[in-house]
Amino acid sequence: MSEQEGNQDPQLLVKELEEVYETDYEIGQDNVNAFGLDLHNPVFFISALLIIVLVVTALLFPEAADKQLTATRVAIGDWFDWLFLSAGNIFVLFCLALIILPVGRIRIGGEDATPDFSLMSWLAMLFAAGMGIGLMFWAVAEPVGYFTEWSGTPLDAGGGDAASALGATMYHWGLHPWAIYGVVALSLAFFAYNKGLPLTIRSTFYPLFGDRVFGWLGHVIDILAVLATLFGLATSLGLGATQAASGLNFLFGIDPGLTTQVAIIIGVTAVALVSVMRGIHGGVRVLSNINITLAFVLLLFVMFAGGLIAFFSSVGTTLGGYLQYILPLSNPVGREDETFYHGWTIFFWAWWISWSPFVGMFIARVSRGRTVRQFMTAVLIVPTVVTVVWMSAFGGNGINQVIDGVGELAGGISDSSLALFQMLQNLPFTNVTSFLAIVLVLVFFITSSDSGSLVIDSITSGGKTNAPKSQRLFWVVIEGVIAGVLLAVGGEAALDALQAGAVSAGLPFVIVLLLMCVSLTKGLHHELQLIRYGSAESS
Repeated sequence: MSEQEGNQDPQLLVKELEEVYETDYEIGQDNVNAFGLDLHNPVFFISALLIIVLVVTALLFPEAADKQLTATRVAIGDWFDWLFLSAGNIFVLFCLALIILPVGRIRIGGEDATPDFSLMSWLAMLFAAGMGIGLMFWAVAEPVGYFTEWSGTPLDAGGGDAASALGATMYHWGLHPWAIYGVVALSLAFFAYNKGLPLTIRSTFYPLFGDRVFGWLGHVIDILAVLATLFGLATSLGLGATQAASGLNFLFGIDPGLTTQVAIIIGVTAVALVSVMRGIHGGVRVLSNINITLAFVLLLFVMFAGGLIAFFSSVGTTLGGYLQYILPLSNPVGREDETFYHGWTIFFWAWWISWSPFVGMFIARVSRGRTVRQFMTAVLIVPTVVTVVWMSAFGGNGINQVIDGVGELAGGISDSSLALFQMLQNLPFTNVTSFLAIVLVLVFFITSSDSGSLVIDSITSGGKTNAPKSQRLFWVVIEGVIAGVLLAVGGEAALDALQAGAVSAGLPFVIVLLLMCVSLTKGLHHELQLIRYGSAESS
């Protein structure tokens, strides 16, 4: 605090601080009522137009679209790998700092705000929105793939080291992705509930750009957020569809090809249409609680069926490997492990970044009443601990089966979407647990589509959370269409097409997130001053 501020009347200081965020902007001023809709003109129409053009082009020229997606992914990896990795490290350090610094005591929504959801419902929604399908798809495939293809460290060829396999897996699913979500989520929650700005991405840049965020600069930011969100979601929905199709083939012999995958997308989208009409409390909250219950049941079964001693041993191996490899794998300089670095890490970082507007806004909407310290601890630390348990159970079991020469996994990963079911095949009650896994994938699928539609609807309506339901339905359908198109243009290499879409959408949003950290720092410092001088005024 400067000498001038220290000598100034606290009441005047509080008034000056409050005036910083005063704006004449009204959420509805740029909106129109056309066909009963409540649209934020530039964002909705430009986003929808760009997406429709991309989808139609991909359908008309699938081979060219596939080649372009692949070429774009390779180019981004070659030119911007350092940017993705460095940014991820910055986000982790930034979030950890918020937990220990004085700004951690700031409460989202003001000092008198109270949480809207119970702790368990809140944590369930965080986890279901943030990981869901991804953990189901990769929990066995990724660590077993590393174990059979890389040895010593995740960077060398050969295979056979459980610590490096589980440690590298945790690196991709631990602190870094949740730090990315945490930056966006806290920024949105803070500027919406503490500063009274619209709940949309542009609002997080008010300290940097002022009222300009409500003009074309803000439109561009929100359009980037919509595109990143849609392609990030489409990647997850595509992965969910391929895994569910593989599960149906595993259990019932149904052809797992494109027709089945598209049918699954259509079916799940139809259910999501019903869920999204019910909103967060009646739809997403209920589904998230179902998700957590089913996931917990499956987790307990795998822990006990695979042996508790083996499970606890895997927990130690996972934690040890994570601590051992987190620093070398975070190094963006002089990397020679191009296959691992570009094929896995850069894809995951781009995927998390493309998911961040969706997950961040969803977390923001359900996190009013928590302090910054509580918020960051829950968003950063708790999911990482849960992921250690999850990966140790599923990935550890898979690796143990490889070591013991049991089942199909012993020969390596031939199909990532089948890995989970191949691991369950060597445990009791295979049909029951495999069916439960398929149901869990589908419910995660619905939750992601539902949550994403609510978020995109908020962005494209200028920050409103009660826009007409017809707009939510539009975005649910669009998400399913994009997922189906990416699977179709990718052919047999559909996974590559999904990954390329996520990487392409994530690149421009890296810069947005880095600037968001600067803006949030300014906003939290401002709020801390307001609290300090407000306390001085009242005393």
